[in-house]
Amino acid sequence: MEKVIEIEGLTKKYGDFTAVNNLNLSIGRGEVFGLLGPNGAGKSTTILMLLGLTEPNGGRAKVCGIDPVQYPIRVKKKVGYLPEDVGFYEDLSGFDNLVYTALLNNIPQVEAEKKAHDLLEKIGLGKEKDKKTSKYSRGMRQRLGLADVLVKDPEVIILDEPTLGIDPSGVKSFLQLIVKLSREDGITVLFSSHLLHQVQQVCDRVGIFVEGKLLAQGKIDELSTQLFSANAFVLKGGIKPINRDNTHKTLSPEKLKGKLEAIPGVAKVTLGKECFELQADSDVSHLASLAVIEAGYGLRFLNKKEFGLDDIYSRYFQ
Repeated sequence: MEKVIEIEGLTKKYGDFTAVNNLNLSIGRGEVFGLLGPNGAGKSTTILMLLGLTEPNGGRAKVCGIDPVQYPIRVKKKVGYLPEDVGFYEDLSGFDNLVYTALLNNIPQVEAEKKAHDLLEKIGLGKEKDKKTSKYSRGMRQRLGLADVLVKDPEVIILDEPTLGIDPSGVKSFLQLIVKLSREDGITVLFSSHLLHQVQQVCDRVGIFVEGKLLAQGKIDELSTQLFSANAFVLKGGIKPINRDNTHKTLSPEKLKGKLEAIPGVAKVTLGKECFELQADSDVSHLASLAVIEAGYGLRFLNKKEFGLDDIYSRYFQ
């Protein structure tokens, strides 16, 4: 995969404080990458260095093959940046704000108006295009902000905490829009956030960023396997003895536990009155259900727990 963002040993210090510490990261074309970490972790400082808005003390970065320190204007032509709060001319409509941005990017008037109209339809603000932005909700402003960065047809979009203050339904549609843009237009997205569930919904890969350091990066399932290794798969089942004839007796709970423990790859089995929990290094749900039935029990339910980003995040902090 072609690398659109490449970072090697990037470091930024403010006096004795190290905001970003020896950061190494690469992001491919069309990828949605989540930069995940608490406030103050160094995410925004990293973004500023990628945009050429602040210079690193060490290391280097390339965006679309361009060094942002040497050629910040060239980088800005390739990258669209959506901060936490976007500023617009409040007395202008959403349409007029977009046209103005297009004109600033040297797009001719006729083309600018067509682009503004098409983008407003694309982001779901077509019916609100003539309304003054002072009347826009927080969610509408962020959608308009997304259109604003798309005006210049960027190869990369950087989103810095873009969903703060948006209601849940607005967040869902905004996140869906980001994924759609990435998939349909091949845009690379760097999504910086401290909201784990949102990152998990949209990102192909994540990087866990704490105190200026990237502790881990990869796909969520890969990080889960690395962290939880021997018990990466957890099954929870509900069971109930079945009344059968004398030739097919239900085994005792202890013998049922023994059958479950004998399944290859199982690390631990906990048995309750009418339930069990099983930890294994792979998905053994088919073997577990067979063992329960062969032991003379009915299987009321069988759920597989997958460790999510919150589990991974918590484990790294531990």
